[in-house]
Amino acid sequence: MNGDGDFRGGYPGGAPYAGPPRQPPYIPAAALEGVRTRRIMAVGLDLVLVSILSGALFFALFILSFGMSALLLPPMFPLVAFFYNGLSVSGWRMATPGMAFMDLEMRTMQGAPVPFLQAAVHAVLFYVTWMFPPLFLVSLVASDKRCLHDMLADVVVLRRSI
Repeated sequence: MNGDGDFRGGYPGGAPYAGPPRQPPYIPAAALEGVRTRRIMAVGLDLVLVSILSGALFFALFILSFGMSALLLPPMFPLVAFFYNGLSVSGWRMATPGMAFMDLEMRTMQGAPVPFLQAAVHAVLFYVTWMFPPLFLVSLVASDKRCLHDMLADVVVLRRSI
């Protein structure tokens, strides 16, 4: 803000022109066919895998620390889930193992592979959405079948084989 109450940030004619509003990319209907059902199945598979990984890591660290870390290990599941989603979705398959098994992949809305931080943030938003289940209903009215956490993370889940 200038001393005279001008909020334009030093630009004489206001803020610089950012161009026309960004249009959502064209997504073929076949790429979205059955995505909701496949995602539900993929989440179930991923929850089982994350639980197994968390349990194994908890047990190994408990044994290695002779039980001294028992109070520090309960947050193991969210930590494992964060890295599980971030590393697998940002990897070459662009999907968690559950998503890959169900023939799904995740991309940014621009069509690029999802970077680690964006994939990890998507996971955090997904687990926050679990605390408010009605938010999943957004997927029923969204034309591209994206959930609210997908929209906030700017990603889309598509069928891989299309």
